[in-house]
Amino acid sequence: MKRYLILEDGTVFEGLAFGSDKESNGEVVFTTSITGYQEVLTDPSYCDQIIVFTYPLIGNYGINRSDYESIRPATSGIIVNEQADFPSHHEGMQSLSSWLTAKDIPGLYGIDTRKLTRKIRKHGTLKGKLSNSLNNVTHIIEEMIEMPLNTDQVKKVSTKTPYHLPNSGYRVVVVDFGVKSGMLRELSARNCDVIVVPYNTSASDIIRLQPDGILLSNGPGDPKDVQCGISMIKELLNHNIPILGICLGHQLLALACGGNTEKLKFGHRGSNHPVKDLTTGKIALTSQNHGYAVTEDSLKNTELAFTHQAVNDGTVEGLKHKVKPAFSIQYHPEASPGPHDSNPIFDEFMKMIKTTKKEGLMIYA
Repeated sequence: MKRYLILEDGTVFEGLAFGSDKESNGEVVFTTSITGYQEVLTDPSYCDQIIVFTYPLIGNYGINRSDYESIRPATSGIIVNEQADFPSHHEGMQSLSSWLTAKDIPGLYGIDTRKLTRKIRKHGTLKGKLSNSLNNVTHIIEEMIEMPLNTDQVKKVSTKTPYHLPNSGYRVVVVDFGVKSGMLRELSARNCDVIVVPYNTSASDIIRLQPDGILLSNGPGDPKDVQCGISMIKELLNHNIPILGICLGHQLLALACGGNTEKLKFGHRGSNHPVKDLTTGKIALTSQNHGYAVTEDSLKNTELAFTHQAVNDGTVEGLKHKVKPAFSIQYHPEASPGPHDSNPIFDEFMKMIKTTKKEGLMIYA
């Protein structure tokens, strides 16, 4: 069956359908990851987005039971140059197409994904529609132009109720703005007693859990849409409890401390983004997925130090509070998918918790 991608600028790509038969709208973005498509598709940070894979062949090892980053994917669609009809892998449980059908996610293949990616790089992310016909194209384009981007993505993907992953080590409260399973695995691997709470949990309710550390997770959308999270972080900083912000959590920490964020032209999405540690000068390859970034100029009148920088475009990739035990990074240290260069970030967090507890600086009152 034919399927079409109709962009808000009037461009139409004709290809073939796979996955679900439904039509969908979303912000069209691209990722440069070569492998890890299952982790990408189940990453909550892709909520309401149509994902274009720049790597030409996707689905060749199928879908397995161990590579989920969330149980319910939130992406609006997938676009590939070629999809593998007959995957081959000893852990593969089903094909990508059958999985997309089961999850009701539409796919499009057989188009020039290089041309589409160049368009996004030149013009920025575009709103688009995966349509099964070209009827009323003019109306669809007008609809795309007028369609506002959603502002409730974090609400959609965050857990509705707290849950506990018990262990015998430090207690870490994870504020779920769209947390990936990889982050929870890394904390559990360090024997952390993990409690995951919804994005709109109050600071006082978090303090009542008596955490040794707080992780502000990744998540989708514009950080300025999550005002309750900004207010909560402001209050948490007064309690001297170690805080680690990752991706959206990094942006929210910056906003809570008086910084600012801006929308990037086409974002950083992929598993091969170089980041420089400004303290050591070392460069790590990182996994990233974000469409917004902290603006460097906005940090001048804050108590935040600029610690990590993107090599490709110079944007802010890491911050550290000059007074409070808090730091953040824009990339994904859990490396799902991607390299393991930045995994020691979790060890730094454990070290900060140990030091703060030893000094007795935490305030639970």
